[in-house]
Amino acid sequence: MTSDLAQRREAVLGPNVPTFYDDPVHLVRGEGVWVWDADGRKYLDCYNNVPHVGHCHPHVVDAITRQASTLNTHTRYLHDGIVEYGERLCAKFSHEISQLIMVCTGSEANDIALRMAQAVTGKTGFIATDNTYHGNTLATAQLSTRRPPIGGYPRNVRLVPAPDSVRPVGGSLDGQADAFASNVAQAISELEAEGCGFAGFMFCPSFANEGFPSLDRGFLDPTVDVIRNAGGLLLCDEVQPGFGRSGTGWWGHDWLGVQPDVVTVGKPMANGHPVASVLTRPDVMKAFREAFGYFNTFGGNPVSCAAAMATMDIIEQDSLIDNARDVGAYALDRLHNISHPLKAEARGQGLFFGIEFVQDDGAPATEFAANVVEQMRQRGVLMNRIGRDMNTLKMRPPMPFSQDNADFALTLLEDVISETPI
Repeated sequence: MTSDLAQRREAVLGPNVPTFYDDPVHLVRGEGVWVWDADGRKYLDCYNNVPHVGHCHPHVVDAITRQASTLNTHTRYLHDGIVEYGERLCAKFSHEISQLIMVCTGSEANDIALRMAQAVTGKTGFIATDNTYHGNTLATAQLSTRRPPIGGYPRNVRLVPAPDSVRPVGGSLDGQADAFASNVAQAISELEAEGCGFAGFMFCPSFANEGFPSLDRGFLDPTVDVIRNAGGLLLCDEVQPGFGRSGTGWWGHDWLGVQPDVVTVGKPMANGHPVASVLTRPDVMKAFREAFGYFNTFGGNPVSCAAAMATMDIIEQDSLIDNARDVGAYALDRLHNISHPLKAEARGQGLFFGIEFVQDDGAPATEFAANVVEQMRQRGVLMNRIGRDMNTLKMRPPMPFSQDNADFALTLLEDVISETPI
C-alpha cells in the first residue's frame, strides 16, 4: 500500500520530492505528540515543530472551524482578527518592534525582510552563513545552501563559515566569536567593493540548520558591532526557535542577547495552519511601504488569525515555555550521559536537542547517524538529522513533550546507538 502510494505520488508530483526515511511513513492521524500510520502503528513525534502545541489540538481546531464557518476574506476589508492578533504578538517583543505583515510561509516572510533591508539602506548586498536555509523564493534560495543557484551565487550575496562547537570557526571556541565577526567584516568589504553595498545579515539565533551548535549568550555581539558600524540591518529568522522552543522566553534572539531590526516567524505560529509574519520597527516598515507595493491575498485572513490566536492561547495557558525549559534540560542531561565511541557532543536548548557523531579521524559519522534515524523510525520514534554533513541527530518535538516522552525516546535511543554497527 505504501509503495503504491509512493509511486502515485511521484507520478503526480514529479521526481526528487523527498520523503523522510528509507521506508516512508504513511501518516493518517495525529494527536498531541503522537501520530499513527495507515497500518495503525503509533509513533512518538520527536521531530515536527509545526504542530507546536500538539497535533490536532482541539482548541486550535475549534477556532479554525468556527472562523471558517463565519467569515474568511483578505485584509483589504477591515476585520478584528488581524488587529487583535497583531497587537498580542507585537507585545511579545521589545526593542521597538511593534508592527507586522502577515503572510503564509517563512519563505515569504524572509523575502520581505530582505526587501526591508534594501528599502532602509538603499543597498542590495546580503550575508548569511554557508550552511543555512532561509526559504525557497528566488531571493531566499540565494542565501540558502541546500543547492547552489543556477549560474552560481549572485554578486550581492556572501556566505560566511557557520559557527560550530566541534570544529569552531578560527580554530578555537574562545576565539570563534571574533573570528566569525571578522569573516562578516570581510564579506561586507567585498560587497561594498562589488558596488552592491551591504544591506543586511540574515541569521537564525539558534543556528538551527547549521547544526544548532553550543554557543554562549553574547556570541554574536562582535558581529552585531560590525554590522551596526556598516549601517546594515539584523534580520532574525525565528521560524525554528521562536514561540518558546528554547525554554528561555518567547524568542531565540532574546536569549542570544541581540536586538534585531526585523524578525520573521512562521512554522509553529498557528499549529500547522499556513501562517507566517514579518515584524519590525515603525521606521523600517515605513521605508518598506514607501519603496514597495505589497499585498498578500491570504496573509492575515480571519481563519489564519484565529488559528494563530488559539495557538498562543495554549502556549500561555499550558505554560509550554516552562515545559520546554524543564523537559529540555532533563533530555539534554540524559544525552550527556550517553557514552559511545563516535559521540562528539550532546547539545541543545529547550526542546531542540541531539548528538553529533564523528569518526576517530574526525570525519563526520554520517552513515552511522543515518542508520540510527532509520532504526528509531522502525521502532516507533520519528526524528532526523541536521548539520553540514548530516551527522547530528535532530530532536525537535511538539511543545507538550513530557519527561515520560523523553524517557521513552531516549531509552530507545540508547539501545539503538549501542546496537548500530560503527
